[in-house]
Amino acid sequence: MSASRSALPDPDWLVPDWPAPPGVHALCTTRAGGVSAPPFDSLNLGNHVGDDPTAVRTNRQRLQSALVGAGSSVRPVFLSQVHADGVVHLAQNAPDGTEADACVATEPGVACTIMVADCLPVLFAHHSGRVVGAAHAGWRGLAGAQGRGVLEAAFDSFQALALDTQAQKAIKSGANHRQEEAARHAVAQDTVVWLGPCIGPQAFEVGAEVRDAFCGADPAAASCFAPHEHVAGKFLCDLAGLARRRLGAMGITQVHGNDSTQPWCTATNGSRFFSHRRDASTLGGSGRFAACVWIG
Repeated sequence: MSASRSALPDPDWLVPDWPAPPGVHALCTTRAGGVSAPPFDSLNLGNHVGDDPTAVRTNRQRLQSALVGAGSSVRPVFLSQVHADGVVHLAQNAPDGTEADACVATEPGVACTIMVADCLPVLFAHHSGRVVGAAHAGWRGLAGAQGRGVLEAAFDSFQALALDTQAQKAIKSGANHRQEEAARHAVAQDTVVWLGPCIGPQAFEVGAEVRDAFCGADPAAASCFAPHEHVAGKFLCDLAGLARRRLGAMGITQVHGNDSTQPWCTATNGSRFFSHRRDASTLGGSGRFAACVWIG
C-alpha cells in the first residue's frame, strides 16, 4: 500500500509500485508542483542550494500536506546528507538537519526522507510493517570502503530493528553463528526495496577511480561500467545496477523501481527531474526532489 495518486498535489509525482505491506506508504516527488523560480523550478526541497528560503519552506509544506493527505499525520524529516554512511533512527521529535545519509523508523509520525538530484534514493520496508528506512546512494556513499557503504550501514540498522523478539533474545544470549545468520537472512528475504530515479548509465560519466572503488571489492561489478566511446579513460556507470548488486549480496531479492532504463534517468529527463550534473554548470544550480517512506 502506498500513497494514492489522488492525494498528491501534482499528478507528475511518483507512487512506488512495490509490494509494501499494509500501513506502509511511499512517494517520490518530481520538480513539478512547487513555487521556486528557475533554475530551481518548481518544487525544490533543498535549503542548501541557493534557492529562496521562503520558497523552500512553502515547497516542504506542500510535501508534508501530501503526506497528511495520504491518510496519516506525518512529517518528512530532512537530513543533512554528506555522501557518507551515517544512519539515524528517527523518533517523532527528530529534527531536520541531522548529519546522516540514511535513516530508519519504527514509529508513525515521521517519514524517512532522502533528497537527490542525480544520486539514487533507496527505500526499504519490512513485510511486518514495523520498520521502514531510506538511504542516499551517490557513488561515494554506495562504494564506501572495502565493500561496505551506505546501503550496508542502513540495512544493518534496519535489520536489527526488524528481527523479531525471539531472534533478538537469541542473538543477545549468544546464539551460535549459524542461528544468527539464519535470523538475519530471514529479515533480508522479508524486505522489499524501491529504487528511485537517478542519473542513468547513458549519462553518468566517471573516471577509472570510480570503477576501481567498486571493482576492488567486487570484480563482477565491472558489468556496471561501459568504456566511453569518445573519451579515453572514462566509463559510463550504471548506479542503480551497482545498488542492485549490493542489495543482492545482502540477501535482498525483492528490488523494484529503477531498472536503469532511460525513463528513470534524472540527467536526460530535464522536464521531470532535477540533475546537478546537467544544471549546475549551465544554470548555476539545481534543486532537489525527494523520496519518502513512512508508517501510517
